[in-house]
Amino acid sequence: MTKPYDLSKPLVALDHDSTLVCVIEMSGSSWLVAATVPGVDRLQKLPVNPTRLLEQVERWRKEATRAGRTITRTVVAYESGRDGFWLARLLQGHGIEAHVIHASSVAVSREQRRAKTDRLDTEMLMRALLGWLRREPGHCRMVAIPTVAAEDARRPGRERDGLVAERTRLTNTIKAELALWGIQGFKPGLRKAAEHLEALRTLEGEPLPPNTLARLHRLLKRRSLLSEQITAIERSAAQAVERDPTGSNALILLLIKGVGLETAQMLVHEVLSRNLRDRRAVARYAGLTGTPDESGSKRREKGISKAGNPRVRRGLIQLAWRFLLFQPDAALVRWYRERTAGGTGAIRKTMIVALARKLLIALWSYASARVMPEGVVLKEA
Repeated sequence: MTKPYDLSKPLVALDHDSTLVCVIEMSGSSWLVAATVPGVDRLQKLPVNPTRLLEQVERWRKEATRAGRTITRTVVAYESGRDGFWLARLLQGHGIEAHVIHASSVAVSREQRRAKTDRLDTEMLMRALLGWLRREPGHCRMVAIPTVAAEDARRPGRERDGLVAERTRLTNTIKAELALWGIQGFKPGLRKAAEHLEALRTLEGEPLPPNTLARLHRLLKRRSLLSEQITAIERSAAQAVERDPTGSNALILLLIKGVGLETAQMLVHEVLSRNLRDRRAVARYAGLTGTPDESGSKRREKGISKAGNPRVRRGLIQLAWRFLLFQPDAALVRWYRERTAGGTGAIRKTMIVALARKLLIALWSYASARVMPEGVVLKEA
């Protein structure tokens, strides 16, 4: 069985005499582009307006032709960041091989103070890209470039996470504001929370001061708006799963008892939509793999790497706790309970990470190869 392309090395070997290689150091207003042009000995670096990038690439191609070289391959790369993937898709649309470098995968100097300028950064990116093109390990890693549809499909779930976090922050702010006056037990999530606010009294039996009361009303309004937006996103997501045939993986995951709509869609859009090579790549993507620290006779484990997608990692940890409740007879749950029997809370928290890793791999196998995890119970029809 052929393994998926995992971006660990290029598909085509590098031919220096026929390949134009460019890297871009991107900023808000202007970009610095460096290029190794076949037939030209020096590294060329020029500030380029984003709208003139394609013109500059074409000029370098002509320069190589004048030097007696025929360009058959053009490679352009830049670091992942705020600008996302629109440039990579634009370049690919013009027949240019585009790559997005994982920003944290490029090795940098370990000096306490190191010089950092755009020109130095372009030289560093060029060294990393050329090493990757030569298939030398350890230079850098590439990020998969999603389609417009795939990238847009992730937006609702990520927006919902942000709104939920903001609503939680407002809830805590309201409770903290009331605690200043000795008031406990107020529930901002109630439908008539604003009316109950008017009836609150301090420990001295006095109503809340006017400025404090006005602030609390404003906080409640913002919280109410956030709740409406969260509900709208959830309703739209449920409708999308029902009417979209490409959401079949989400429907399959929803059949498992304990897996909700948000978790199923997160797994589909963040994990299953990526062309991950094998189970190890799945665990690495979530940042749930171990981090060994070995030197001489010293052997210790520093915990999970946390180098992957934090949203997937957070969702899988939460799902693992729910799995213990909803799937008591599953083989994974039995495995967890055997290893935590009689253990302390710290041991259970450590082992829940291992359960989350195994659960992620099991759900990935179930959705991609229809391999049902042992002992898992489906929801009742």
